[in-house]
Amino acid sequence: MTAAFTPSNPYQPLLRQIQNQRILSLDFPHLPADRVARSRWGTSWLSRGRPEHPPIVFADRVRNAMRLVALDGLAEKSGFQLGQGVAEARAMCPEVDVLPSDRAADRALLEGLADWCSRYTPLVALDGETALYLDITGCAHLLGGEKSLLDDLLARLFHLGIEARAAISSSAGLSWAVARFGAQSVIAPEEAARVLSPLPMAALRLPADMIETLGRVGLKQVGDIIEAPRAPLARRFGSMLLLRLDQAMGLEDEPLSPRLPVASLSAERRLSEPVQGEDDIFVLTQELAARLKPELEKRGEGGRLFELLLFRVDGRVFRIAAGTSSPLIEPGRIAGLFRERLQAVHDDLDAGFGFEILRLSVPRSEKYEVMQEDFSGTPDRERPLAAFADRVMARLGAESLFLPVLSESHVPERAAVFQPLADVGMLKTAEEAACSVPVALLAASVRPQRLFQSPEPVEAVAEVPEGPPRSFRWRRSLHRIARAEGPERIAAEWWVDGEKAAERDYFRVEDERGRRFWLFREGHYGGPTQPRWFMHGVFA
Repeated sequence: MTAAFTPSNPYQPLLRQIQNQRILSLDFPHLPADRVARSRWGTSWLSRGRPEHPPIVFADRVRNAMRLVALDGLAEKSGFQLGQGVAEARAMCPEVDVLPSDRAADRALLEGLADWCSRYTPLVALDGETALYLDITGCAHLLGGEKSLLDDLLARLFHLGIEARAAISSSAGLSWAVARFGAQSVIAPEEAARVLSPLPMAALRLPADMIETLGRVGLKQVGDIIEAPRAPLARRFGSMLLLRLDQAMGLEDEPLSPRLPVASLSAERRLSEPVQGEDDIFVLTQELAARLKPELEKRGEGGRLFELLLFRVDGRVFRIAAGTSSPLIEPGRIAGLFRERLQAVHDDLDAGFGFEILRLSVPRSEKYEVMQEDFSGTPDRERPLAAFADRVMARLGAESLFLPVLSESHVPERAAVFQPLADVGMLKTAEEAACSVPVALLAASVRPQRLFQSPEPVEAVAEVPEGPPRSFRWRRSLHRIARAEGPERIAAEWWVDGEKAAERDYFRVEDERGRRFWLFREGHYGGPTQPRWFMHGVFA
């Protein structure tokens, strides 16, 4: 089946868009075995030649039996099969090395390889548990073409001790099929039918039972159905067969989901000599930030989140993120944030033999308003505060600074909450909210400078039924009251505490030594339950 690119074809724009994209499928056939081999013999075990070792297999419990779930290359050549029982495998080869399956470690290695592959393109998607997709549309020319990119990728993986198979085509389905069953590595859009025809039906990513059914009627290769009538195939085998065929042929779009959001703006520096020192990283970061500034100014935006990627020569990638409390474009301040972050993660940042690639990205940006402070006569007080907040949060974490914010509640402990200072503009909002409170209300409800988050129980002696306390014992100390003001009655929030929650009567009291406290009585004397007294705050 071929696509008819004619002016009357309504699918022509979609087909043209699909065939203009270039997808690289990267398969790791022995990923668990490579993980073990790297830990046993080092990352260069492939380039040094395979050491003498028995077959390595990985076992896990499947349907209440220990069965093989992964093999190395030698085990495949020795005749072991996935799903085979461990006892049968030991009977075939007593010296076989049976290891427990560790899916978490395999997943961590795959995600590490995905980070490493972002040196070629930011659009990297996971494909199952042992493969990746790379959307390299528009990226291949940076490495001299698709063939050069593919050769460079496979050569680097080989020296990192990772076996890999890869192919590039205009569709994810075709790249997937050729990487596992084909021989040609780079396929042009017009070669899809020719390359697919000799491949087995398994190359279409069909379920095993459908492949078996197709084989029983003599349809064993993809070429057997490419030119066959579509209606009988759909009636006999369902719509999935034709969908997978169209996806492989590039006639049906198959969107990929990148594992990480793609930054709107980034700058990269590839080094001829790796760097290790924090000072060198700082200088290069400032250089990358300076390269980002013109584009940010052109867009009228400033970065709110920056991410620095450090590609170590042995394949490990470090991601260091730094957020800001206001839009930022100044290279010096951006680099200063990462100096703080590097010092904060110093123990976790192992430079090893050095970093060969540095990339600075802007995952999140906002509108940036240029302010001229020198001639206004009123310098912006938020700028130095924002710089201070950025440095503290870069060193100690995003939730190291909190701001008290008024909340819509008349219960004292709920009237204000602490929120992380994510935006320096929150200070102005909180100030405006505080100034909007009527003065009469503030005078009528004086609150202590120190308010306890949770009221502490006290033992009080008071006049009944509504009088203030005469004395109370708090934290093993007896306080005799000299003066008292109140009560100030605050009802409970029945929609939060329930309809049976008792109301509170607050008193401002001063003891004989001049210390002032804020107490309240929960409940009333003469009621169904005995009232309780609590200390809620102290005045300066």
